[in-house]
Amino acid sequence: MSEYQMTMPQEVVRIINTLEQHGYEAYAVGGCVRDAMLGREPEDWDITTSAKPLEVKGLFRKTIDTGLQHGTITVMVNGEGYEVTTYRIDGEYEDGRHPKEVAFTTSLRMDLERRDFTINAMAYNDRSGLVDEFDGVGDLKRGVIRCVGDAGQRFDEDALRMLRAVRFSGQLGFTIEDATLQAMEQRIQNLQKISAERIRVEMTKLLISPNPGRFRVAYTSGMTGVFLPEFDRMMTCDQKNHHHCYTVGEHCMHSVEVMQKFMAGMLPEPLSPYAAERISQICGSLSKKQYTMLVLAMLLHDVAKPEVMTVDEQGEGHFFGHPEQSAKTAGKVLKRLTYDNETIDTVVRLIRYHDYRMETTMKSVRRAASKIGRDIMWMEFVVQYADVLSQSPQTIPEKLEKLDQCMEKYQEIEAKSQPLSVKDLAVNGRDLIRAGIAPGPGLGQKLSQLLDLVLEEPELNTREQLLERIKE
Repeated sequence: MSEYQMTMPQEVVRIINTLEQHGYEAYAVGGCVRDAMLGREPEDWDITTSAKPLEVKGLFRKTIDTGLQHGTITVMVNGEGYEVTTYRIDGEYEDGRHPKEVAFTTSLRMDLERRDFTINAMAYNDRSGLVDEFDGVGDLKRGVIRCVGDAGQRFDEDALRMLRAVRFSGQLGFTIEDATLQAMEQRIQNLQKISAERIRVEMTKLLISPNPGRFRVAYTSGMTGVFLPEFDRMMTCDQKNHHHCYTVGEHCMHSVEVMQKFMAGMLPEPLSPYAAERISQICGSLSKKQYTMLVLAMLLHDVAKPEVMTVDEQGEGHFFGHPEQSAKTAGKVLKRLTYDNETIDTVVRLIRYHDYRMETTMKSVRRAASKIGRDIMWMEFVVQYADVLSQSPQTIPEKLEKLDQCMEKYQEIEAKSQPLSVKDLAVNGRDLIRAGIAPGPGLGQKLSQLLDLVLEEPELNTREQLLERIKE
């Protein structure tokens, strides 16, 4: 027990007090205790108790049977749900993922020792203080991810814990203890038993963490060889190109790290004041899902380079057609990892145009934005900046200057609300039919011709001028 004092939400205190008043033990447990001790705001507050599930249900007005067979009841308080789980011992794990059965216990220690890592195996309530049976506090101070008890046994129970270790390393900036890492490396193939959905969740949390570069540990330990073999090929592909100083994989990892800096407001020095301010504004407006799309785009934007690479007589590497091929490969990878269709479609588009060369004229930028899409154009600029900043240092200044000029042009295009798609035209299909154009394929062709016209001269986008043009 410890004298450590933790501030818990009133609802959590109320649930714990109610259980204690009826003769049961109850504690906040796991990640919420860890995060509170680190000064972070816990996303969820989980409670563990000696009360059986039906006993918990009998004490609270509104409950939900979240996982009754595993002892979990969700208690609703003021519209919020709090998971309350009975102390339990997991039985034999048959599939490297689920216990064959669970048995309830009255021992808090026995419940804590089945958990994955020491930093997640602490409990707290105001009456007893902090319960830390496995030196989780010491590991928090040392910045270490260490399994509770025998690391091999923990990973044999649930192989996903190996990727969770890397994810926590990224989120907290901790290192993985040697014995824990060694146990992981000896059991990598067990990840084959884990569903793509569970892999996706952990991989995403790692990539959007403050330290996405820890994804390299998933590679060096052998994990990506199981769930993302394309990345392994990227990591060993020497680009042999003066624009690049890293392997394909390292280039992509650096670009993910640059994207994280963008999102954290830590803008790299080579950026101009204009670019730094604009990127900061763009990233500040993005949702968590859009950020996920960006890091996935950076991770996979060159995924097809190893397969399309050629080397010329001078020993220079070339990657003709790699944006389109990378977009196709990325789509297959993301579908395999069960990402949703919106994420897949957006990432594929960002990758397809990540190397799109715009000239620094209003016409060229308008045409590029029309092709890429107004809905992702600002995101595409961020992708291109992250890509450039991860290339050979001597090539960066010239590329950044050109990007700045293109982004300034696009900002002007948006400020003037210039048309970039058929739906932006001052006329629509019905207008053309009334003007005498027959319905059918020719109607769409006419609208495309009008769009082509206003991309050249936006000032022509008035109803009168466009209707006059179709008569010519």
